[in-house]
Amino acid sequence: MFTSGLQHVAAMYAGVVAPPLIVGAAVGLSGTELTFLTGASLFTAGLATFLQTLGIWKIGARLPFVNGVTFAGVAPMLAIVDTTDDKADALPVIFGAIIVAGLLGFIAAPYFSKLVRFFPPVVTGTVITLIGVSLLPVAFGWAQGPNPAADDYGSTTYLTLAAITLVLVLVLRRFTRGFVKQIAVLIGLVIGTLIAIPFGVTDFSPVTEADIVGFPAPFHFGAPQFALAAIISMCVVMLVSMTESTADMLALGEIVERPADERTIAAGLRADTLGSAISPLFNGFMCSAFAQNIGLVAMTRIRSRFVVAAGGGFLVLMGLSPVAASLISVVPRPVLGGAGVVLFGSVAASGIQTLVKAGLEKDNNVLIVAVSLAVGIIPITAPEFYHAFPETAKIILDSGISTGCVAAVLLNLVFNHLGNGGRDADEVTAPMEPGEEISETRAGKTAPVH
Repeated sequence: MFTSGLQHVAAMYAGVVAPPLIVGAAVGLSGTELTFLTGASLFTAGLATFLQTLGIWKIGARLPFVNGVTFAGVAPMLAIVDTTDDKADALPVIFGAIIVAGLLGFIAAPYFSKLVRFFPPVVTGTVITLIGVSLLPVAFGWAQGPNPAADDYGSTTYLTLAAITLVLVLVLRRFTRGFVKQIAVLIGLVIGTLIAIPFGVTDFSPVTEADIVGFPAPFHFGAPQFALAAIISMCVVMLVSMTESTADMLALGEIVERPADERTIAAGLRADTLGSAISPLFNGFMCSAFAQNIGLVAMTRIRSRFVVAAGGGFLVLMGLSPVAASLISVVPRPVLGGAGVVLFGSVAASGIQTLVKAGLEKDNNVLIVAVSLAVGIIPITAPEFYHAFPETAKIILDSGISTGCVAAVLLNLVFNHLGNGGRDADEVTAPMEPGEEISETRAGKTAPVH
């Protein structure tokens, strides 16, 4: 139980600490404050995992399910930070929005399972792809160094360290097996940090200044603030998170030979949403299921939920030890950037895997994906696109995940649900050469020959 629980922590550790690092850096937190935020995320991930695996009342799927900070919320939170005049208010605004979204999600949990048909793979795959694509610029920024205003930002030294870390992770994933392969990102971060020491870019002060034992004091960054635009943005993220968790529960239920029925899904969603609502009390972010740990259950064939609960215990203990949480703060930004390319790129790749199952042989679904991706990528490729809109609207519009999700859901309703959308969907034929005549029948209708 000890080693298997630790393996679950190792498989998801990088995913838990990345969001607080990204958001904390955007807010401008010091090394000590960043360590505190990271520890809080570890602590709240452990609590959410307890809720999901052990459960109380009608809360918790009682499956070997690891919960942690969801990547889906990172881009919307960065948008909130960018549109907040006083950065000191950014985290309280984020925490207030997450509390409201979590409570609303908890109320909606028993009804959400009935709405899953409106979130088919064509929608969820598009959103997951956008999550990865939206986070990749963060990894590229890390790879260039800690300070964009510095003269050495983007220097060959920083980029070389990032490249070395990236190669290390790829080599470990390619030539190792089992436990070592699962923690390839973690090993890459450790080795990359050691290589960076001679270059003088490794700062050990967060470790020396951290206490051995500490508790994430409630509302450390201030009382939560409730801004309507931020709440709407995080409610959209909550819908995305609940959809992803539902899909993960269905997959995990098949793996452990205990198919997830409507009652199990509702209980699992209650754990997700309640964990998310509680997390901001201890300075944590929105929680959701970690898909990589489902793969670990399938690979090891260890299906006990108590093993995963033991992993949740490790997360809580790490969150109560600032020294343990501070270790990730030692890792230089370029090293994080190299690992982030794999981490965030994998999120995008998992979205593409979902899209493969989405029935892209149909014109309707191709259009849904095409337009939704285009809408979601606007904040990345054209950051000033919405400059004329009010600041409150920009909190939502500057989050490609939120706008892409809304676009995907609405387009799916129009093309696949309303009227004859689902029945009249045309199939995509093989690509034609320029000038080639159309002489085939598509979807039961004879196409005109020109």
